[in-house]
Amino acid sequence: MNTTATVDFGLLARAGGNALTVAAGETVFAQGDAGDQLYVVKSGLIEIRLGTQVVDTVGPNGIFGEMAIIERAPRSATAVAAEDSVLVPVNERQFLLLVGEMPYFALNLLRLLSRRLRLANKS
Repeated sequence: MNTTATVDFGLLARAGGNALTVAAGETVFAQGDAGDQLYVVKSGLIEIRLGTQVVDTVGPNGIFGEMAIIERAPRSATAVAAEDSVLVPVNERQFLLLVGEMPYFALNLLRLLSRRLRLANKS
């Protein structure tokens, strides 16, 4: 279940920092970790997990980890590379610049969060 399939966040990859390579099976972050950036998947596949259950998968041009920036709260889930992946980290300053300058970016982010909430409510 890839909730980001209809929203292309590739623009964030160009605005973000240096790409980060993550090997299959490697944990990007764990539930409860502090979070000061979100990630754009440039290539590969990331699983979002609650315990051992995969609750979402994020592929190319999708994002994950945005809740930690929006809320300034610990990570709500664990992110693990399902395959070798290339990620682009986006810090809060870069994120806020895009939200402020591009209303459609903010709208797409709200749509993504809404879809994820609906899926969580069905569980």
